[in-house]
Amino acid sequence: MRSTGFRRTFVALSVGSLAFALTSCGSGDDDSAGGKTRITVNCMPPKSAEVDRRFFEQDIASFEKRNPDIDVVAHDAFPCQDPKTFDAKLAGGQMEDVFYTYFTDARHVVDIHQAADLTPYVKELKSYGTLQQQLRDIYTVDGRIYGIPRTGYSMGLIYNKKLFEKAGLDPEQPPATWAELRADAKRIAALGDGTVGYADYSAQNQGGWHFTAELYSQGGDVVSADGKKATVDTPEGRAVLQNLHDMRWTDDSMGSKQLLVINDVQQLMGSGKLGMYLSAPDNIPILVKEKGGDYKDLALAPMPGGKGTLIGGDGYMVDKKASPEQIRAALKWLDHMFLTPGAGFLGDYARARKADAPVGLPEPRLFTGAADAKDQQVKKANANVPVENYQAFLDGNQSLDLKIEPPHAQQIYSVLDGAVSAVLTKKDADIDQLLEDASTKIDGILARG
Repeated sequence: MRSTGFRRTFVALSVGSLAFALTSCGSGDDDSAGGKTRITVNCMPPKSAEVDRRFFEQDIASFEKRNPDIDVVAHDAFPCQDPKTFDAKLAGGQMEDVFYTYFTDARHVVDIHQAADLTPYVKELKSYGTLQQQLRDIYTVDGRIYGIPRTGYSMGLIYNKKLFEKAGLDPEQPPATWAELRADAKRIAALGDGTVGYADYSAQNQGGWHFTAELYSQGGDVVSADGKKATVDTPEGRAVLQNLHDMRWTDDSMGSKQLLVINDVQQLMGSGKLGMYLSAPDNIPILVKEKGGDYKDLALAPMPGGKGTLIGGDGYMVDKKASPEQIRAALKWLDHMFLTPGAGFLGDYARARKADAPVGLPEPRLFTGAADAKDQQVKKANANVPVENYQAFLDGNQSLDLKIEPPHAQQIYSVLDGAVSAVLTKKDADIDQLLEDASTKIDGILARG
């Protein structure tokens, strides 16, 4: 999962706040118009995201000017991919020629034979060799390439420096363990006046997503290495649920309102009433632009626990019915829009700064070598956020095991939602039984493939 599907400076909306229906015009469109190769693409920011929409349109226009033989038809959507309709669109032939995917979708799309094999064409993607190998591997199945990574993220701990100071805590020393986080959350909650020390999600699959991140931070895993068995009914899994239960019921540091989703937690943090929550760096501009937060008060630390963190991201795949000409056009478009350091929709940091979009947030690096050096140079030159607030996150991530989301992530998250919501809403929740039940259900999901 990811909190936004658009560029890393997207600030107009948040998950749960709005959903736009995808235009149901897919790869069945004519692939040529007036002698041009036509491609449909998705994940265009909606009109309500004025800055990102304008940038996206500008970049398509400049691409078409450079490639007058290609016609790009973009469809907007928020979120960029709706898990409830994704498979139906693929099966019904309504998917765009070039379509957005989470990292966790790649294998599934290949398994159901809906992705074009890009292997014979990928040499035409100029940037491909500069991308991080571990990201390229996500879209490589049995030695064949079926997609191109676009962005990555890793989970960390966002915290309010002002509340840390008010509670007598050192804002330059965020909690490094879950025991420290629990103690800090208790002190922050003791400030009163509706202040919450730590908040977590527990609905709409988001609770399962965070359970997974917290399990990784404890050194555990959701699924066995061979992908066949659940591994949540473990000491690490119990530690996750016990910690949440104790903060909620023993410490009263998580507030009385539960079954929260990301928008609820963002509202709390932006209003200055929340000390800490788990998130990726892309939450920070949302907190400032939409929720009333201040960049100087918002800092980012690595995941507590010191053992691992959840990483994810997104990319694009091409519909299996696309023609060779459409595949080549798609790869040119991806190079232009997303994969040129210092330029394009994601990389034009100078343009973003002029539009007062945040530059300098600590995302994982997409590129390697000279391409990475150029991207970082341009980014640093245009930084307009307090990068020192994120140094602990960058430093801490170096020693963490970076782990991708589990297979069948959304189905598994739905199961784990039940366990998380139970411990946060029922003081007498039976943690052992919750984990046993979740394990059985996840085994069933894995068995169905």
